[in-house]
Amino acid sequence: MNPFIYEYPVKTFFGVGSVGKHLGTLLRGYGENILLAYGGGSIKKNGIYEELTAILRESGKRVTEFSDIMPNPAYRKVQEGAELVRRHQIDFILAAGGGSVIDCCKIVAAQAKLEQDIWEMEFTKHQYPDIWVPMGAVVTASGTGAEMNNGAVITNEEKKIKAGVLGACADFAVLDPAYTLSLPMEQVISGAFDTLSHCMETYFGKPEEICLSDEIGESVMRNTIRNIRILRNDPQSMTARSELMWASAMGENGILKIGKITDFQAHQLEHQLGAYTDCNHGKGLAVIHPVLYRHIYRNHAARFARFAKEVWNIPEEGKTEETLALEGIQALADFIREIGLPTSFTEMGITEESVLRAVADSSNISAGCCKKLSREEMFEILKECL
Repeated sequence: MNPFIYEYPVKTFFGVGSVGKHLGTLLRGYGENILLAYGGGSIKKNGIYEELTAILRESGKRVTEFSDIMPNPAYRKVQEGAELVRRHQIDFILAAGGGSVIDCCKIVAAQAKLEQDIWEMEFTKHQYPDIWVPMGAVVTASGTGAEMNNGAVITNEEKKIKAGVLGACADFAVLDPAYTLSLPMEQVISGAFDTLSHCMETYFGKPEEICLSDEIGESVMRNTIRNIRILRNDPQSMTARSELMWASAMGENGILKIGKITDFQAHQLEHQLGAYTDCNHGKGLAVIHPVLYRHIYRNHAARFARFAKEVWNIPEEGKTEETLALEGIQALADFIREIGLPTSFTEMGITEESVLRAVADSSNISAGCCKKLSREEMFEILKECL
């Protein structure tokens, strides 16, 4: 395990009814002007909006709304939110939603305190914010674990780049599994696969020797797989929803990454695919992962073989390391098909090789991947995904 410094700043309130129980008390520590941020308006259909605004009123807060945050939050939306924060002298940002809303707010909170453009600051000057408007998150859709850290995935539409930007870290996160009941099952499953992806992308990073972080990661992966299956058969299972919500947080609260250089090459490819097509994140990852792993497993064969044994419970007797590794990758592919996620870009309406060429040419190359891919190899991987 590599040397590390670990700090976990986000105070988490978990459980059914946790919003009503804790949010009002939490808000007392902040000023009167609150920015309530949310997405396309689903929280107004499922009763969450009414609950939150009632708590805000009872807490004596003045509310400015920041709505219509898109599934792949755009940089122009960040700037819109930052202007709202400045104009209304916002004291605190409350992000109510899934990863997209929370990610957008993390960068809004930082940009509102900066005189310079945060994109240029981070990607040109390699400087990062150390001050922001305080914020908290009420999670309504789990999977990204966005509430657990200060990283955000933002699409710069002008530059055709979907990338990680560093911003605010939430002071607190409230996770109520009941809030996910009104989501379409397709969205729940897609989000849960993103959790599994985060775990895999960490697990297949470096160093190669197994460590405690990896063994915890194996448990989180098994838990996620099991509870996705339970939820497919029983969509109302609050136990499964609770487990998946906490697994999502575990995937991104830093615990699995302690002592690791993570991989995240699949995420880098999918991010750029999203920049060019605005596709669903979890679905794009589902298509990419098995194809990518068949290209790189020989460079980390022992770990892929362990993945087959420990995560998919595939017996190893009489099998070579390579055979076992391939069986694990096939188990992942079969699981993706089993839970109804796409297995090709064509199923997602993505058919143009020219788009895939642009994605390959602009994707980041992950330092943690067990094999450093060339642009041409990334292009071949993406074409195989068609």
